[in-house]
Amino acid sequence: MPLCRGINIKELSISQLQNHLAQGSFTSKDLTRCYLKRIELVNPHIRAVIETNPDALKIADELDAERKSGRVRSRIHGIPFLVKDNIATKDSMQTTAGCAALLGTTVPNDAVVVSLLREAGGVLLGKANLSEWASMRASYYSEAYSSRGGQNRNPYNLAEHPGGSSSGPASALAANMCAFSIGTETDGSVIFPADRNAVVGIKPTVGLTSTLGVIPEAPSMDTVGTFGRSVEDATIVLDIIADKSSIPHGRGDAYDSSGDEIDIVKDYTSWLTKRDVLKGAKFGLPSKRVWEAASNIPRYRRQYSALRKLIKGIEEAGAQVYDVDFPSAEEIISPDGWDWQYAAGVSGSQLSEFEVVKVEFYRSLSRYLSTLGNNKNKILSLEDVIAYNIKHTDKEGGTPGTHPAWPAGHDNFDKCVASKDDSEAVYSKALEYNLKKSREEGIDAALAHEKGELDGILVPVQAERGVACSVAAKAGYPMITIPVGVDEDGVPFGIGIIQKAWREAGLVKFGSAIDDLVHHRPQPKFLNFDADNYTYVGSPPDADSG
Repeated sequence: MPLCRGINIKELSISQLQNHLAQGSFTSKDLTRCYLKRIELVNPHIRAVIETNPDALKIADELDAERKSGRVRSRIHGIPFLVKDNIATKDSMQTTAGCAALLGTTVPNDAVVVSLLREAGGVLLGKANLSEWASMRASYYSEAYSSRGGQNRNPYNLAEHPGGSSSGPASALAANMCAFSIGTETDGSVIFPADRNAVVGIKPTVGLTSTLGVIPEAPSMDTVGTFGRSVEDATIVLDIIADKSSIPHGRGDAYDSSGDEIDIVKDYTSWLTKRDVLKGAKFGLPSKRVWEAASNIPRYRRQYSALRKLIKGIEEAGAQVYDVDFPSAEEIISPDGWDWQYAAGVSGSQLSEFEVVKVEFYRSLSRYLSTLGNNKNKILSLEDVIAYNIKHTDKEGGTPGTHPAWPAGHDNFDKCVASKDDSEAVYSKALEYNLKKSREEGIDAALAHEKGELDGILVPVQAERGVACSVAAKAGYPMITIPVGVDEDGVPFGIGIIQKAWREAGLVKFGSAIDDLVHHRPQPKFLNFDADNYTYVGSPPDADSG
């Protein structure tokens, strides 16, 4: 890590960096230059950053002048950050979801979250890589690959993928290329890469953070989340991009002395705590299809053992931990792991989450594309994206078997186009089903324990193959993941907490307590530094016939 005026900034928190800026140890311009140098040195190997902002040093210089005049806008004044390349920035950079088809287009405005971060004094350092089109295009593909950014790799083990689809923001932060970052999630795309890169990811309630200016996937599930190297850092950023006025009256996280709910008016950072608040806390462990799955998969034995040890530590700190279940578990959680086509106990059901996503993606993408300027490739619909991919199949893999990153071509895109002929009744029924099964018959029921309302549901994120975060995604409910350790391959893993809608403050409270209890973020080892493999996820096209 390049020294910044003689100071090693590696792993420094937002608050520590801000203290150095306040003391004059270095300027924001110095800090920005150091991160740019780090990107120059490391990014060619892990490909976490698609492009850097040519205006970054100028922005930092202007913010230094403000500080010198006595103005400090917020806790991120002068702090460099990265955003995922599906989040619009109206500047010299591109917004493409990693796809070359959108190169050259211009967006009407910054995404709302980018505007808020700029107004708070953050220095936009660049755009981060992702699984192209936020993992939407294919059922079998190389995770964290995009035609613009190439193969993003895990800085802990470069032969392993960093998780998707917000791979770049998480892996860049883990590799100290920025101080914080933001990504997006429809189902698992903040939580999973955070978990595999030993950073904290906060996936807020759908609606708490604006998605205006974000290339859409499924508006009923899409949200913008934050990445930090600690719960504190991720929460500082959440405070800036959260719209607390969106919280319905009486749906907050705080309680008055009578036990009645009251609205949150405090900053989320005011809920940051230490391990002592675990005394008297109550958590649930959902067994069916979640913890039982984690205990039965040999490849995750090390993760399971470490997580159970942590849970014992949480109990020793004074918390009560109860076995619970999602009543709908067997209906909406596949025994084979994450499967967004699983519902009513079978894969491929018309009640599945994918029935909702494919319809919303097809419709909302056209609306987004219609707002773009300088659209020289005339990309105005998903059909236009497909045609572009086929025409440039050597680089875009539009035809199966023509590009190693996309052996299946863009089969999910084809299913999305076909959904335009689906009846509205099929879509509406699937949406209603998923909300009911994940909320009332899922998370809500698991939290409503006979010993009193629980403070959160503790779940593995990888050892049960991503199914718990999918339940939170279907519900539109918030979730946080905290780093715990590394597995046999050197890839990090953590523990997640799920809560009801609008209860981010509770996640911050107990997430920071567990963060303090673990008190350790494993450092990247850059194993297999010269790896050049593709990192596939999903089922190979011929898997069913083999």
